[in-house]
Amino acid sequence: MKMFRFLLLLLILHFSHFTNGKKTITSYSTNHLVYTSCTKASYPKICIRTLSSYSTIKTPKDLAKASLNVSISRANKASKFLKNLKVKSKREKGELVDCIEQIGDSIHELRKALFELKHLHKGIGFKFQMNNLETWISASLTNDDTCLDGFKEIDGKVRYDVKRKISNVAKVTSNALYLINLLYNRGGSRI
Repeated sequence: MKMFRFLLLLLILHFSHFTNGKKTITSYSTNHLVYTSCTKASYPKICIRTLSSYSTIKTPKDLAKASLNVSISRANKASKFLKNLKVKSKREKGELVDCIEQIGDSIHELRKALFELKHLHKGIGFKFQMNNLETWISASLTNDDTCLDGFKEIDGKVRYDVKRKISNVAKVTSNALYLINLLYNRGGSRI
């Protein structure tokens, strides 16, 4: 009799878990898509951590859009941080001004990519749109690298702080580029 009650309880728990609304099934499919797509990204743990909280991800295109939103958000935060960073020397100030400009350019490139992705369609023009996306995201990564290069000869806390913030932006942007390439390689399936 105890075994019957135990099995009945397990059965009830099982069905209540999958029937308490679409949220459980949806979050499973979202997390599954995020996990399977992110496992081969440049920074898989960051990819999974930053994208698994998005409940609106249903397709690879949604995943790519979310990754660009993460990149834009991180770049905006880095830009704000850099604008408030206190520097001691003229050289640090000059490199910081250049870096802020480059991050601004990165944000612009990422926003263009997000706009293009939102208007992505299959058929004629798909390849052209995907090439634009890859170009803009790659340009954003180049801007991040150029910013970091300016601080190679500078020692101390400023260099450390800039490297930490910009590397964070570059990592999520690298993951976004990977997910865009994945979408492209899938031929835009489920756009």
